[in-house]
Amino acid sequence: MKARMIYTGIRVKDMDDSIRFYTQALGLKLTGRGTNPEIKGEWAQLRSPGSQQLLELNWYAPESPLYRPWSGGVELDHLCFRVDELDAALKELDSWGAKRLGGPYDTPGWRMVDVADPNGICLEVSAAVPRSRPRRR
Repeated sequence: MKARMIYTGIRVKDMDDSIRFYTQALGLKLTGRGTNPEIKGEWAQLRSPGSQQLLELNWYAPESPLYRPWSGGVELDHLCFRVDELDAALKELDSWGAKRLGGPYDTPGWRMVDVADPNGICLEVSAAVPRSRPRRR
């Protein structure tokens, strides 16, 4: 399996304050923002000028299955890896003893599953979903 790291996700206490900090204090550019009703959360992606690496900010409502009490700045949410074939990658990760944490989750153009590395760190394994082409009449 070949995987390409595409972004790092961190948990935040307040999405608007965090976006303001990363864009104004550090100069990152907001490249996307949305909600995920399935997990009762909100996300924002930012990029440094000249970098391909993304920083994803994640906020979860207290009733979200992904919510954890705030513990003072150690909120690395997850690392995301893009794979070509999700089912094959999951099968290989299973053989390494990776524990499934959640998913699959679907967002426009992506399908993803969360697994734990040997240290318990959440890894989001994502694969692009081919867009369906409109039918010709």
